[in-house]
Amino acid sequence: MTIGIFDSGLGGLTVLAEALKRLPAENYLYMADTKHVPYGTKSEEEVRDFVLQTVEQMVAEGIDALVVACNTATSIAINELRERYSFPIIGMEPAVKPAVEMNRATGKKVLVWATPLTLRMPKYYALVSRVDEEGIVDSLPMPELVQYCESLQFDKEVLKDYFLSKLAPYDLNEYGILVLGCTHFPFYTSILRDVLPAHIQIVNGNLGTIRRLTAMLSRYGIGTGRGNGQVRFMCTGGEAAYIEKMRSALSYLKEQDL
Repeated sequence: MTIGIFDSGLGGLTVLAEALKRLPAENYLYMADTKHVPYGTKSEEEVRDFVLQTVEQMVAEGIDALVVACNTATSIAINELRERYSFPIIGMEPAVKPAVEMNRATGKKVLVWATPLTLRMPKYYALVSRVDEEGIVDSLPMPELVQYCESLQFDKEVLKDYFLSKLAPYDLNEYGILVLGCTHFPFYTSILRDVLPAHIQIVNGNLGTIRRLTAMLSRYGIGTGRGNGQVRFMCTGGEAAYIEKMRSALSYLKEQDL
């Protein structure tokens, strides 16, 4: 069995790393839409076309399930993908609901970081409206962080300065949880732990996504455990250098245990 994992760039590797920990006996095809990264600053119509075209390429390569490891792509194209294909398709959304539930007893607020397009989507507003009855969720676009990740910028001093500048308007004593609402952002979890006060928890949706994948595979009767953790990398631009970049980024995640 081959599980496809799709993102515009490197971000979905944080989901792949979680999958390799939880489902190590599967094979994976990781596809990055390098022709069009980043998605978060583009129009809905553009992103929808990019996603449908790229997933069609993945299907031609032979996948038995698909994880759309991108909150923006999920918001825009997940319904059309499920109409087109009969295999399990798992999407992602920022982990706002669990964050609100975790924080309800503390009286603290929740800060959500995501791409500008994710935060503009009706699906995001609907999610927040549904779960945030007490008005404790604040949202902050972080488009530069995707670009930092895509250029493998992991210099702690550069990132600390950037995070501190973005957080400067906020009284962090009021917050209990930071939600990383883009799959690129968990690359910076360890640096964020050094920047944020100790009482702020950092959450993302990757573990929940792999748990849903596992449940869906079972529901569809798809047998698991027939692979060996092999990962095949592809990108729409076909750049050998980017494939090497993906391998380096995945190694970084494994070293950081993120």
